Amino acid sequence: MATLAQIAQLAGVTPATVSNVLRGRGKVGEDTKKRVLALAEELGYRPNLHARALVEGRPLTLALVVSSIANPFYPEFTLAAEQAARKQGYFLIVCNTNDDPELEKAYLDQVGGSLAHGVLVMNADFVEQEVLLAAERRGTPVVLCMWERPEQPPALPSIAVDFYRAGEIAAEHLLALGHRRVAAVVGSERNGNHIWRYRGFADAMARAGIDDLADHTVFGHDTIEAGHEAAHQLLTANPQTTAIFVSNDLPAIGVLQSAADLGLRVPADLSVIGITDINLAHQIRPSLSTVAVPTAEAAEMAVNLLLSLIKGQPADGARPMLVTSRPQLVARDSTGPAR
Repeated sequence: MATLAQIAQLAGVTPATVSNVLRGRGKVGEDTKKRVLALAEELGYRPNLHARALVEGRPLTLALVVSSIANPFYPEFTLAAEQAARKQGYFLIVCNTNDDPELEKAYLDQVGGSLAHGVLVMNADFVEQEVLLAAERRGTPVVLCMWERPEQPPALPSIAVDFYRAGEIAAEHLLALGHRRVAAVVGSERNGNHIWRYRGFADAMARAGIDDLADHTVFGHDTIEAGHEAAHQLLTANPQTTAIFVSNDLPAIGVLQSAADLGLRVPADLSVIGITDINLAHQIRPSLSTVAVPTAEAAEMAVNLLLSLIKGQPADGARPMLVTSRPQLVARDSTGPAR
């Protein structure tokens, strides 16, 4: 593995200049920056961040980039990641982007490799992998968390969850209860992050002979308000609907609210099932049936993988993808036999 001094010699600059380029500090010309970064990438340079922290007398820290701390899933993941980090002697910095790709880039530029030894990034619609790869090339280890396509690994080290299977499980549950007039609410745009959950559900329904789901599906956003609006649209247009699949628990709560507004009893008139199993799922009434994903397990795996990268393992440039245990059905009060 190349050293900072070797890069400096090849670039014809001082080691201090190389250090400033890799850490985004000081005033360095654009040509010099490009030359240093190109050599660092070509030679596979990785800084010893642990040693740097000891020399500078600063704490060992990791950063976690989330899209919206207002979404209950992210605090739950954050708590598990923070506990995993503390077990290893690290502190966790939380960076909230509000779904803004420019803010994500700013965090990666300013926090990664400077305030934090490595970065965990939650997989979301706005995440741009090239931005994450650029941070990695600058010497900041990055792990993409909750990747939804285990069969299609990203170009970054990642922790994956089989969300396609989660969608299948939700469909199998509704089918077993006799539901055939079903609809779907997807908490992302048509080509967004939740598409694999929806495809798992739709494929399972198609195998059961239900091939008109696309006509009864609304794509939108991962919020209670979006779920409420989508359900109102679906239920007023198709009052014969007996069950709604929702790609995430938060909009599923909005679907429950919409059903109440329309005077529908859950589950006697309408069954509702989500995915994830956030704490609110069992705290609301009726409690929400859902397909639980291993959030705490994924957080701990992500922290451990990031720490292994910080320590230079693997050192051969490999970008591992680790897959969590499989999602599990949690049947509660919001699902029952079809009317």
